[in-house]
Amino acid sequence: MLSESKREKIIALMKREIVPAIGCTEPVAVALCVARATELLGSLPAKIEVALSSNMLKNAMGVGIPGTGMIGLPIAMALGALVGKSEYGLEVLRDVTPEAVERGRRYISEGRITISLDEKAPSKLHIDVRVSDEEGGTARAVISCEHTHFILLQKNGEILLEEQAAGDSAETDDDIVLDLATVYEFAMETPVEEISFIMEAKRLNLAAANTALAGDYGHALGSTIRKCGLKYYGDTPVEHMISYTSAACDARMGGAPVAVMSNSGSGNQGITATMPVVSFAADMEASEEQTMRALVLSHLTSIYIKQSLGRLSALCGCVVASTGASAAIVYLMGGGFDEVCAAVKNMVANLTGMICDGAKPSCALKISSGVSTAMMSAMLAMNGKCVTSTEGIVSEDVDATIHNLTSIGREAMNETDRLVLQIMTSK
Repeated sequence: MLSESKREKIIALMKREIVPAIGCTEPVAVALCVARATELLGSLPAKIEVALSSNMLKNAMGVGIPGTGMIGLPIAMALGALVGKSEYGLEVLRDVTPEAVERGRRYISEGRITISLDEKAPSKLHIDVRVSDEEGGTARAVISCEHTHFILLQKNGEILLEEQAAGDSAETDDDIVLDLATVYEFAMETPVEEISFIMEAKRLNLAAANTALAGDYGHALGSTIRKCGLKYYGDTPVEHMISYTSAACDARMGGAPVAVMSNSGSGNQGITATMPVVSFAADMEASEEQTMRALVLSHLTSIYIKQSLGRLSALCGCVVASTGASAAIVYLMGGGFDEVCAAVKNMVANLTGMICDGAKPSCALKISSGVSTAMMSAMLAMNGKCVTSTEGIVSEDVDATIHNLTSIGREAMNETDRLVLQIMTSK
């Protein structure tokens, strides 16, 4: 039985990592940094210069910016300066209007924005914004390691805040040492009133999915599956899971002005940890408590895996989040901890190596692959089948298996990251 103190720390961790975000978190984090620098400057900047780590640049290049009909960093930066409020966090672009977008277009056309790659960035998630006005005033804001974590604030050369960049070491809080057994115990035994906040993830991400199903966002994968599903998938739980999850991603990556509940700094991970679980729970006629516990198991498993993987990597985040979803699906099928462990191992045996080539509308396809694999892995686990330790990177111990996955994503795939960015910026 987990102590009350440990439960409280895990709840606090979840509330830090599961938060609303409007738009892709990488360009939004850049907009947040620009907004804070602009607030320090005290006026609309005459010039904005931003230097980004390679992973930030990769993830921000090809994604729609909410409410703009535009793609990429320049409009996100312009709107961060024009209407952004840093107090909103990852909802910094909440106040975007058509008039603000038109002002942003003009601001970009005036050549006020410069974007560069910081090849010496101390973290894979690093944003350095410098702004200046016509009178020679300057301000600087730096975000590093986490999407909302400022490590430097400066105005006219005076340092207002300064911290050392933590780099890309594992993000484990010494007070919250997680393993899969702890995650499972927390999800199964914590009083429901202490975890009811997770239902906000269901509300936000389901609303995003319904927005896409009623409109035309991204590649419209969700609505395409919904329209063609009866013929090719049948009216089945699998079709429902894939269509709802990919639809929420369509909305987010296609620039719909809706908030989604993120996980570990990623909206797509939040969607993938939420929507397959919500959809499957509805089809299984699960109770509200069962849905709640399944969502906690999915989201907290994702948080646990991300702690050793890091915020950004060359490994697609859907691998992480769909692993959490598979664990939750096992629970909703009536499985216990042994079956959850088997599902996790089955996931690692399949999806390891799926690359992240930036945030973009086609992320819906990768998410759908994750959802399909989550269902297959859960079914195998419930049928007593588990990939063995003689196969690939799977170990006998489930936590060792997880750390095998994250070490590949965090260390071995760094050269993949470099080549992906080179390909993306050379087209």
